[in-house]
Amino acid sequence: MFDLIVIGGGASGLFSAVNAAAKAVDVLVLEKSAKLLAKVKISGGGRCNVTHHCLEVPNLIKNYPRGFDTLKTVFKQFQPKDTIQWFESKGVSLKTEADGRMFPVSNVSQTIIDCLLKEATQHGVKIEMGVLVESITYEKEVYTVTYLGGTYQSKQLLIATGGNLRGPIRDFLIKTNHSFIAEVPSLFTFNMPNHPILKLMGLVVEKVKVKTNLSSYFATGPLLITHWGMSGPAVLKLSAWAAREINEQHHQFKITVNWLGDHDDQTFKQWFQSFRSSQGSKKMSSKNPFDLPNRLWDYLLEILQFGEALNWADMNKEQLKKLMTVLLNHEFEINGKTTYKEEFVTSGGVAIDSISLKTMESKFVPHLYFAGEVLNIDGVTGGFNFQFAWSSGWIAAQQVHKTLFPI
Repeated sequence: MFDLIVIGGGASGLFSAVNAAAKAVDVLVLEKSAKLLAKVKISGGGRCNVTHHCLEVPNLIKNYPRGFDTLKTVFKQFQPKDTIQWFESKGVSLKTEADGRMFPVSNVSQTIIDCLLKEATQHGVKIEMGVLVESITYEKEVYTVTYLGGTYQSKQLLIATGGNLRGPIRDFLIKTNHSFIAEVPSLFTFNMPNHPILKLMGLVVEKVKVKTNLSSYFATGPLLITHWGMSGPAVLKLSAWAAREINEQHHQFKITVNWLGDHDDQTFKQWFQSFRSSQGSKKMSSKNPFDLPNRLWDYLLEILQFGEALNWADMNKEQLKKLMTVLLNHEFEINGKTTYKEEFVTSGGVAIDSISLKTMESKFVPHLYFAGEVLNIDGVTGGFNFQFAWSSGWIAAQQVHKTLFPI
């Protein structure tokens, strides 16, 4: 009989396990695969984007399309500064990059993995790999988890299986009145098969604004042109906010790109009048005044077909209107998505009104907890999904200890 069984050996599950075990809780972790912390290993291109240097809760919650204000309860208990302190107390220092993302100073995700596994060993966490759960029951205040080789029992149970929960665990939750929000992909890139702009693959535009025709959602930040379409932080953020609307359209939709980011029609016209007065004699083909990559500027001029001889001062109203459309509202048709393992996040899961975010405990079954992506909470790219994993795992661990050892 264990004090706690954790189903799932990912970030949230193992973090909860080591924090509970550090408080003298007897913990068993069950992982169905042959690898622990698989997402930690590959995240951030193998560097592990541990969290984000967003230390004010009101700003932090704005990075979670699902949950939002309700997450104040979570992050007031454990937020990025607590994550930083936790890892530093274990000898792992984090660094902040220009965009706020935080990585281990080593720049290697194995540093985070080694830290968590060391904590698990130090505090006696038992880990069983390759365990495929066949059933869960709760009778006489005891959880019984059955698998092919036998059964395990515990006083408390934590579900930290990640997104797209299926099979006996989901069946158990449905039988115990937990509701689910349909799972759909989030954090994906946009496919644009055979579009002429793909010849610019590898090009990065540092600050754009992207929005869809499906909703009022938009995102700003760097945009990367790939050999299949568009990626980069701006696209990934937009895919998170509009994930459900995009899924309803089977990933067939339109986006508009503002290549100038901050400019709108009014500010652009003001800029144009000033620029034409001072540098209007210059040819458009030889002067790129927007700090855009030259390859992109040449591509946009190719679309506009103004001719190499046209001066800025000689543009007529129709040409100006066409230029503004291409720069500020460049429309693209999207046909499908591409999802990488390090980017993949699920929108949907166990409905958050099924649990108490103060304790991560079920409202329907005693001593049943949830952590991480299994819940209908997901963040934009930049370390926010890992932060929720750490936060929810830590909160669950505190409540498990409190239940076992009440003051």
